[in-house]
Amino acid sequence: MSTTTPAPPFHLTGGYAPVVDETTTTDLAITGRLPEALAGSFLRTGPNPRSGSSPHWFLGDGMVHGVRLEGGRAVGYRNRYVRTASFEGRASTFDQEGRRDLTASTANTHVIRHAGRILALEEAGLPYELTDDLDTVGPVDFGGRLATAMTAHPKICPTTGELHGFGYGWAPPFLTYHVVDATGRLTVSREVEVPGPTMAHDFNLTERFVVFMDLPAVFDLERAMQGTMPYRWDPSYGARLGVLRRDDPHGEVRWFEVEPCYVFHPVNAHDDGRTITIDVVRHPELWVADAAPATLWRWQIDLVTGAVTERQLDDRPCEFPRVDDRLVGMDARVAWTTTMPRPETPTSSGAITVHDLHGETSVTHELAPGRIPGEAVFAPADDRPGGPGWLLAYVHDAVRGASDVIVLDVEHPADDPVAVVGLPVRVPRGFHGSWLAD
Repeated sequence: MSTTTPAPPFHLTGGYAPVVDETTTTDLAITGRLPEALAGSFLRTGPNPRSGSSPHWFLGDGMVHGVRLEGGRAVGYRNRYVRTASFEGRASTFDQEGRRDLTASTANTHVIRHAGRILALEEAGLPYELTDDLDTVGPVDFGGRLATAMTAHPKICPTTGELHGFGYGWAPPFLTYHVVDATGRLTVSREVEVPGPTMAHDFNLTERFVVFMDLPAVFDLERAMQGTMPYRWDPSYGARLGVLRRDDPHGEVRWFEVEPCYVFHPVNAHDDGRTITIDVVRHPELWVADAAPATLWRWQIDLVTGAVTERQLDDRPCEFPRVDDRLVGMDARVAWTTTMPRPETPTSSGAITVHDLHGETSVTHELAPGRIPGEAVFAPADDRPGGPGWLLAYVHDAVRGASDVIVLDVEHPADDPVAVVGLPVRVPRGFHGSWLAD
């Protein structure tokens, strides 16, 4: 009697498949011409299970990839695993007192720089500090002040230099808000009361407010005990936006109901004192069969009347939205999103779309079939926020079996890339990163 071997999960095949070798190369090949003004490192992290297998895409060991650009040259590429306590077998889910072991991070979701430190982030544990060469320094608990996990999506205020973030968990407190000042000192930690444990992947920051998203991806103990993704979709939980004044971080959180949905990634948010405008990539459902794809939406909260307006801005599937980091929390006109084919159609083409959020128009850069972009990150050409610059993205080339970094002119995104940096290895499909200018 013959049996059929089940196909491996998508996150272990094709462009998603792990690449476990750590590599350092120099003098990368360039097609086109790299702008002389690009001087810095383009970092990106993602899940890359060292064993070659993991039960879910979100759960692989974190590997950070970096390309160094300067003087019109692609100086080199380097990738390194983040040596977290769990990676090295020195941590478990709980410590000896039964508390969550916050050093048990995969550090696989985002990499940023704040207060002079490069931090690899994953929302179930502590940040991990890296050197400029991507070697692991160790976990960061801000001098013992951080007692919860830290979100993978903290927001750095361009005006104050503060890093705003939060931690969530499956045991009380379910949600805790944190502020780290521009020098790297944790100054605020306060519980935000929510009805139960949900997956709070991201949040929103404006000039005057923090806005939390309490959405119906709820913790499931049975799934957690099975070692797989421990959250499930439950629209009966409801969906709310919680508004907190930045000048009163221990004050009241006002809650506003929205239609059940899930948002992994907001685009940006801003306020005029009365109205908070939040642009998001909105999933109508999550982890259900035949769920409609995520698209670009706008929420507007009228703080006087309490009304919330919800409106779709674009009907094309997208994810991984970003803006110029110098305009986080402000009224940024330009944002960009990435469109990636579904895992079962790996030879389809991907795209990067630049959106005019004021005029509600867009321009798209279509990649060739089999060339799949990741998140596009902005590298500015000068010191004018919202001014000229370039979009950098890691691209998987299914034909070549390796990856490139493409450089697009943000003001002419439909044009051919300004430059393409060829990498000698494949960078597995992953998550988020940063341009770290010199």
